[in-house]
Amino acid sequence: MPEALTLQGPAGVIEALLDAPEAGLFDAPRGTAVIAHPHPQFGGAMTNKVVQTIARAYAQCGWRAVRFNFRGVGASAGCYDEGRGEVQDLLAVAALQAPAEAPLALAGFSFGAFVAAQAAAALHAVRPIASVVLVGTAASRFAVAPVPAELHARTLVVHGEIDDTVPLASVMDWARPQILPVTVVPGGGHFFHGQLPLLKSLVARHVRAG
Repeated sequence: MPEALTLQGPAGVIEALLDAPEAGLFDAPRGTAVIAHPHPQFGGAMTNKVVQTIARAYAQCGWRAVRFNFRGVGASAGCYDEGRGEVQDLLAVAALQAPAEAPLALAGFSFGAFVAAQAAAALHAVRPIASVVLVGTAASRFAVAPVPAELHARTLVVHGEIDDTVPLASVMDWARPQILPVTVVPGGGHFFHGQLPLLKSLVARHVRAG
């Protein structure tokens, strides 16, 4: 069972959950992954199935996986801030849960992938980032930051072929100028219904390769 956490963020309390590596399988956690959820105004929360799947993939690979509710969601204080404050929320969680000398991974789904990309761009010059996972990146709805070139080999971008929330073409338009590969799940929709085990295996394979 995930451990409930209460963290202090820029807008007040941040509600979070920690998925820890299975005891006995790893001598010590390999690092901390911070995972961001979909759009707060459309029911997005840290309990989202895709977010849970990403967290479990990281935990399976020996990482501490911290997912959290953005400001105004669940028990987290504050209110929706169009991505600006949400990036600050993620940066606060990363600073609290992964000290500067500890390995850090960033991940997100949909709006959360937009936020994770902004955070990766902000943190890249400040501290090493072990891996980045962007799923269903909301490139048709937000100006998603490019992934720093040095992080391309450590970045996994996954998108569903028939995503009708964020069209695949918009993600390709974002990725093309960067020459950033996109892993396309055939027949996959935005929420990867029936394909979450495949998504988990893709994320786990990427994390292990890193």
